[in-house]
Amino acid sequence: MRFGALIIGDEILSGRRKDGHLAKLIELLHARGLRLGWARYAGDDLLALTQTLRETFATGDVVFSFGGIGATPDDNTRQAAAAALGCELRLHPEAEALIRGRFGKEVTEQRLDMGRFPEGAEIIPNPYNQIPGFRIARHFFVPGFPVMAHPMIEAVLDTHFAQLAHREDYVEESVHIEQGHEGLLVAFMRELAARYPQAALFSLPSVGETPAQRSLELGMKGTRADVAAAMAEIRAELNRLGLYFRPA
Repeated sequence: MRFGALIIGDEILSGRRKDGHLAKLIELLHARGLRLGWARYAGDDLLALTQTLRETFATGDVVFSFGGIGATPDDNTRQAAAAALGCELRLHPEAEALIRGRFGKEVTEQRLDMGRFPEGAEIIPNPYNQIPGFRIARHFFVPGFPVMAHPMIEAVLDTHFAQLAHREDYVEESVHIEQGHEGLLVAFMRELAARYPQAALFSLPSVGETPAQRSLELGMKGTRADVAAAMAEIRAELNRLGLYFRPA
């Protein structure tokens, strides 16, 4: 099972707002021993967003989508999701009850629009203001406001994916290699990755102001046993090559 992120909004692409979701989603997944497989950014254009969602629905991945589910003219995520799935938007009865409860006599059709989801969708509760998100086809759609979105995603993870979480057994470990570069270690890294298919090897090179000022962070992510065994092999290989390294 892979997890993906879709972050929607012209304001992100134009730089008027900074993305506050990607790092938080990675943090929430990491705390549960899970990791993000991919991320995409998209604008509010309905046709382009519909195509993007067709592509993400086709992956079969679990996707967390942030933004564009409000009631203003530039909020097109609900419409794009319905179009991508070839279905209609319908006022969800649970969402309607929540919205009417939130606004009382001040409820309007525009506010009820926030409860119109693709047919077959289920609501995602929003503890901040009771205006729900929705889930359909392994996609979880939440608002663009971090104060709303992040508790909703955390609840989704703990409700729907608790069986996948390995908080105590999932670890990361790495070493920082002075004057190291990937070319010296590519063959070794490939062999190591093949020996530990359930873990994930990562290699993060850094360069300075001159070519001589280079370093490399090399490590593993996975179960405690796999990481311990793989890191022992990494340290042994670095010692064999005579490379200076320290814990990262």
